[in-house]
Parts: sequence; C-alpha cells; structure tokens
Amino acid sequence: MITIDEMASFCKRKGLIYPSSEIYGGMSGFFDYGPYGSEMKKNLKDEWWKFHVRSREDIVGIDGSIITNPLVWKASGHVEGFEDLMLVAEDGSFEIRADQFLEEKLGKNFDGVTAEQVNELVQKHKLKAPNGKSFRKCESFNLMFTTNVGPKANEKSKAYLRPETAQIIFADFKLIQENARMKLPFGIAQMGRAFRNEISPRNFLFRCREFEQLEIEYFVHPKQKKCPYMKEYEDFELNVFSADMQEKNLKPKKMKVKEAVKNNLMNEWHAYFLALETDWFVRLGCNPDNFRARQHLKDELAHYSTDCWDLEYKFPFGWKELEGIADRSDYDLKRHMEYSKKDLSLFDEASKEKIVPHVIAEPSLGVDRAFLVFLYEAYHDDKKRGNIVLKLHPKIAPVNVAVLPLVSNKENVLGNAREVFNELKKDYVCFFDTGGSIGRRYARQDEIGTPYCVTIDFETLEDGKVTIRDRDTTKQERVKIEDIGKHLRF
Repeated sequence: MITIDEMASFCKRKGLIYPSSEIYGGMSGFFDYGPYGSEMKKNLKDEWWKFHVRSREDIVGIDGSIITNPLVWKASGHVEGFEDLMLVAEDGSFEIRADQFLEEKLGKNFDGVTAEQVNELVQKHKLKAPNGKSFRKCESFNLMFTTNVGPKANEKSKAYLRPETAQIIFADFKLIQENARMKLPFGIAQMGRAFRNEISPRNFLFRCREFEQLEIEYFVHPKQKKCPYMKEYEDFELNVFSADMQEKNLKPKKMKVKEAVKNNLMNEWHAYFLALETDWFVRLGCNPDNFRARQHLKDELAHYSTDCWDLEYKFPFGWKELEGIADRSDYDLKRHMEYSKKDLSLFDEASKEKIVPHVIAEPSLGVDRAFLVFLYEAYHDDKKRGNIVLKLHPKIAPVNVAVLPLVSNKENVLGNAREVFNELKKDYVCFFDTGGSIGRRYARQDEIGTPYCVTIDFETLEDGKVTIRDRDTTKQERVKIEDIGKHLRF
C-alpha cells in the first residue's frame, strides 16, 4: 500500500484532486476535485443515494441550508461544546490537536482524553514541541467557522457554517415526516458540505476543514427497538472489535451479525447498519477484510450518545474511522423542542400516545474518506504493464468508455471514431483520445480507472467492428458497432 503522500501526488498528476488555490501557496485542509475526481465523486454520491434512499421505502432525503438560524447550534450544544483539545508551544510557534499528538508520540488511541489527562501525560513523558519548546497548559478550541449575515458584522448578525448536516434534519423533522407521510421506523437522509476549523488537518482527504457528509438519522419508537430488516443481513460477517475486547487487549473477531446480537455485543439496529454500510463498500469492489466495526469506549462517547460504533478502514496510517454510527436517543429532538418551544413529537396510532422518536442509529459517512477508500482499494501498480491501474468499480469510474482511433492522421478512421463517440456519449461518460501510441493511450485510461476502451482501426471501415479492451484483464474482443452497448457491463 502506498503512503498517503504518494496517493496525494498521484491524485494531483491524474486530475483527481488538487490542493486548493495552489498557485497562492494553498490552504491547509482544503482541496479541489479535478476533472476526473469530480466525476468520480459525483458517481460515488449517486450510488450512495440510490442504495440508501431511492431503493428504499423507509428513507427519504432532504437538502438543507449550509447557514441557518444560529439558535440551531445553541440547541444542539455545538456553540458551547463542539471543541477539540489543543497543545500550543510556549512561544506560540507550534499547535496541534492534543489527542493526535499523544497518539503519535505514545502509540495509543487517546479519543476522549481530558485536558487534565493531557497535561499529566505531557509532563510524565516530558513531551516537547518539534523545536524543543515546552507546551502551555492544554486548552480547548471551538471548531465552528463563524460568519455574518447582512451588511453589519456584529453579535446580532453572527452565524455559523454548519459543522454537520444532522441538525437540519432535526429542525425540519416535523415537516418532513408530515409531507412524506412517514411512519416509524423511518430515516431521513442528507448529503452536503460541512465545515470544521480543524486544529491540524492532515493525511490528505482524511481530515479536512471543508468536506462532504452522507448522513442518515433513523427514527424509531422509543419502546420498539427491534429491527425488522435483520433477516437481510443476519449471516453477513463483520470484523467486530467491541469495547470489552479493547479493554482486555483482545484482537477483533470475525463473526456473523446474528452472533454479535445474540452475544449482546450490539443492538439489532447497530448490527444491521454496520452490515449495510460494509455491504455498500463491498458491492462497489472493496475487500471486506479491510473493514472492521469498533465500539466506542465509554470515555469516547459523545454527550448525546448511549452507544456508538465506528466502521473503520485499514488506511496506510492505521485503522481509522470511516463512518460513525451513533445511537443519539431523543437528545436532539428534545433539545430543539426546548429551544424552539415547538412540539416535535408524533402521535403513535398503535399505542394512542404522543412520543418523541429516538434516533437508534445515525450512519454518518464522509464523502472524502469514502473517496480515499475507493482509491486505495482500486490502486494497483502493474509491473507487467509498466503503469498504474485503477481498478475502480465501473459504477464509480470517472470515465465509462474511451474511444480511441488507431491512427490520428487518417480522416476516414477519425470520422468513423467520431461517429462511434457521438453515439456512445448519449448513454455513457466518454473520452476521445488521439494523442500518442495506442499502448500509451491504454495506459492513460488505466490510470484514471476507465473500464473499457473502444478502438477504431482500418478493419472497422471494412467490417463495421471495433475492438473493446477490458481494463482489468486487458482482454480484447471484436464486436459490431451496433452491439457495443451489450458488451459494456455496469
């Protein structure tokens, strides 16, 4: 597996991702998706939406505003408590997120560590900044970006760029439920940008200051927490790493979903969504052995969460969170009821009572981290071919088909190739390339993950057939022009 810096370099060379505003020196934690990266990212999001929303009756979607009434963030607790701990060198020359620094230096996970514990560890292990300076006392730092709405910049006009998409779902909950006529259990999904003023963004796309989220808030009756969809995934295998296993220094264990539930390692909804989310990645070509389900330790849990599991991925810098799945109970709806003075409860026809639904699971996935996972899963350095091959699933590849005239100086071949290209582009994302040898053009398409290349040659003029080359096998097949679509598998 290549390093994260090598992956960043590859992405820049191939038009996938660039450091934002690089001509001005860039800005840490911000990236721009290039011509191929933007196509791949759109495909990734489309596949997620299709799988999680359009193919289901129990989940609907919204697209909420990035800036909203600041009271939303007071009610959610973000204004008061959305903070990370920061270590600052005594001369102010170096700052870093405290848990990350401790993890680097001491080789352990320090999620949930307190300021007091940080100070003790820094003193005990005599930890210093890179320039040898001592650290000040650990301090907290609010991660929300502020802005102002209207012509005057003051406290009254102060607003925030949303640090997550979830709160818009809670604020609009009653309207969504009534308009879509949803009955419990049901979910509300949203995809969109979020912003966090990270102390020390790092590892390329893994930790950014501007990113996109794919989130679902799944609501259930507080007294009815059985998952009706368990049968679909009861035999699905997960690599389970419970809190108890971590505390006892045991290794993760592969087990079926029904076994994890039977042994009370997780509730049915957590088990279901962990399997569902892993399955989505596997369906799009990922290796299930590179994923694991890790339960949060008690001191890691957010104030609103009764239980939380992370779907983790084996990145080159270790096992890290890819997607969090938290049980938020009724915390958010009740907080918004308290601050807005509006009733967000539902009337349950079965029990004839008003209830405040519980969020039994909140699958929250970062688009950029998912993008990174698909890149690592697809990246192959093919020594035989002498080039990189991105073996992306055809559904998320930025280009579906490349049309390549064998020669670029014969009008009849070029004209025929253009006809094929113009027909194919009605149904597929296509690329037309005449530059360089046919071998070099194949290699260029391999490197951006194009699953099929269609070559038009002199024989095409005679028999009306083209050569279709498969990216993964390099197998070539002659087919009639009118039958090309039958041979492209997506």
